[in-house]
Amino acid sequence: MGKTWARNIAEFPEVTLAGWVDVRPEAAAQAGAETGVTAEVYGTDLTQAIKDAAPDFVVDVTIPEAHHEVTLTALGHGLPVIGEKPMAATMAQAKEMVAAADAAGKLYMVSQARRYNRQLQAYRDFVQASLGGVGILNADFYIGAHFGGFRDEMESPLILDMAIHTFDEARFISGKDPVAVYAEEFNPHWSWYMGDSSATALFEFEDDLRFTFRGSWAAEGLHTSWDGDWRSVGKNGTAIWEHNTVPYAEVVRKSGEFHSEMERVEITPTPGFEFIKGSFAQFLAALKGGPTPDGECHDNIKSLAMVFAVKESSRRRERVLLSEIL
Repeated sequence: MGKTWARNIAEFPEVTLAGWVDVRPEAAAQAGAETGVTAEVYGTDLTQAIKDAAPDFVVDVTIPEAHHEVTLTALGHGLPVIGEKPMAATMAQAKEMVAAADAAGKLYMVSQARRYNRQLQAYRDFVQASLGGVGILNADFYIGAHFGGFRDEMESPLILDMAIHTFDEARFISGKDPVAVYAEEFNPHWSWYMGDSSATALFEFEDDLRFTFRGSWAAEGLHTSWDGDWRSVGKNGTAIWEHNTVPYAEVVRKSGEFHSEMERVEITPTPGFEFIKGSFAQFLAALKGGPTPDGECHDNIKSLAMVFAVKESSRRRERVLLSEIL
């Protein structure tokens, strides 16, 4: 992912890669050589690299367990941070990171890069503008993912490693925040994961919206997209986005019969930066005085809280309030 970020950063002419740090000696320099995106300073220690390179901000593409230390170090040196998801490995760490951003008076943004899918953005705009207030939101995520490695050993590979994307997208699509959840994690008998590879969750959102999540990383065949398959239902109709194809909807044109008369609408995406490039562009714009970006830490911690609320509800087998987690 560090190499992926470097390639994206290189497409912004106003940005120079001042330093590249990796805990493995020579790894950063090797990555620079492989990508052709070289830095002025290489090293294994972030504090020293900050002193040597004098950067304007830090991009944190470390493993989740390292996000806390890297972010606190950067903010402690008065540097804004854009980091990979999830914000932290625990809610306690995430809260400390938000407090550090407040103390430093600097921007800390988590790159939820899937928000910058232009199909998703067009879908979100339509749902919020045309459905007359969404009251039902469903997401299905079914992929048979044979990763090997650390995910096979994780306690909750689906919820801890992947579901934050879907949960964050639910907040993005609806424009609302969760209030409570009842969830169950489980592992089908054929699963190749040691931990729970599957889950169902019913979230209560603001304004009486219900968001249901059904997912599995041990589902062979008929995969959904990596963004999940979505259905949004409101007073004026239903909108669907599935398999990363162009979203579409049916909206009420005439009611009064047993079935309302419906009109099909294709939801056409508009051009623009996508994924990492999209989140990085928004981060740079914010540093230049632009609007608060998606993924700003005070907002993104709500998506992370959904992950740990699901974990807690599954453990307790009862409804959990998001206020308990936040």
